[in-house]
Amino acid sequence: MNLFLTKYGKVISGLALLVAVVSANSTCLFYLHQPELPESASKLRKF
Repeated sequence: MNLFLTKYGKVISGLALLVAVVSANSTCLFYLHQPELPESASKLRKF
């Protein structure tokens, strides 16, 4: 497990940051539910 984390840790953290940025800049597809973003995720918004 430690070898896996040292080998792919940067890739996993990069993907997690990418998902957070995309999530912060998009709206919910469902009609009635838009969850609140945490304060740290709202800093990633581009507008």
